[in-house]
Amino acid sequence: MIQNISILGSTGSIGTQTLEVVEHLNNIRIWGLSTNKNIKLLEQQIRKFKPVIAAVMDEKCARELQDNIKDTDTQVVSGLDGLVQVSTIPQIEMVVTSVVGIIGLVPTMQAINAKKHIALANKETLVTAGEIVMNQAKRKNVSIIPVDSEHSAILQCLQQNTENKHIRKLIITASGGPFRGKKTEQLEFVTPEQALKHPRWDMGSKISIDSATLMNKGLEVIEAKWLFDVDIDRIQVLVHPQSIVHSMVECVDYSIIAQMGVPDMKIPIQYALTYPVRYPSTSEGLDLLKNNHLTFEQPDVETFKCLKLAFEAAKEGGTMPVVLNAANEIAVQLFLERKITFLEIAWMVETAMEMHKNIINPSLEDVLKVDSWAREAAQELLVNNGQWTMDNGQ
Repeated sequence: MIQNISILGSTGSIGTQTLEVVEHLNNIRIWGLSTNKNIKLLEQQIRKFKPVIAAVMDEKCARELQDNIKDTDTQVVSGLDGLVQVSTIPQIEMVVTSVVGIIGLVPTMQAINAKKHIALANKETLVTAGEIVMNQAKRKNVSIIPVDSEHSAILQCLQQNTENKHIRKLIITASGGPFRGKKTEQLEFVTPEQALKHPRWDMGSKISIDSATLMNKGLEVIEAKWLFDVDIDRIQVLVHPQSIVHSMVECVDYSIIAQMGVPDMKIPIQYALTYPVRYPSTSEGLDLLKNNHLTFEQPDVETFKCLKLAFEAAKEGGTMPVVLNAANEIAVQLFLERKITFLEIAWMVETAMEMHKNIINPSLEDVLKVDSWAREAAQELLVNNGQWTMDNGQ
């Protein structure tokens, strides 16, 4: 079992649950923690877990936290450099990357370069730079263990068969989100509050909106391609409203292996920390007599176009997934700020993808450059009422 870790994004949903799992296992030491701005919760975590380093993205908040915890031995660092410091502490063996957005890419790469194993809960790392990240992990002999329930489920299904030769298809399940079954005309005036009400999972605002648009499932498809080295045509998404079957693997002999459990992120988090060994957990067991009605549906990709766009970006490859991800991040934030409608999220992503000149086999520098371009492009679409004035190259 891993015994020394850092957590990027320790004040978020995955981060706080990771700390609960660490408490339960009672033999893992926390060396580094980080937050964006939630220094009140981070201070509580520092006083409880006594990390050597704590990073705060916001420099002003970092200075305030340093003053607040001057009676402790924890060093406070800030910005992207601070995240890198937390992810490369010499004593750690693993970094749990649970920050939201492409901000997680650079510290994850630096952690891999420092030969730290990765418990990955940051979708954007593989969505934007999957080939680069996975190749470097192989070179450094680093394991990337997924934390997302769907990818953890696939890993568990493959535990005795780590090669992908026997895989016919990966089946990733989706709850369908709060608007399952609704059509385009019914979604025109939905509010952020309605979109944030996920029927099964308690998540952060960004991932909750992604779940409502099904973009979250699209990002998971791209992740799965890189994690398990499977062609995009061999990945299927099925809507499973009960969220009991977390994903499945169909083998070449047409056997289907599924991983099931109650919707509780502490299960995949603990599995990532103890992989490949299993330990008792604090999670509730699955009662099959009470959960005896499991259904599956085809996703409606015409109403929820973000899933369709993600498959298209994955098939094109190169920097197209970077544009998909970056434009979506901006669009989701604009929706939460009530500056665009729910349906305009997909429109903004699709428009950015249409205008992008794809770069095949990009470098990490290309990825970061295209990410910045796509964010500016999405903002410009808003400012100019959908009219494009930027150079559409990169």
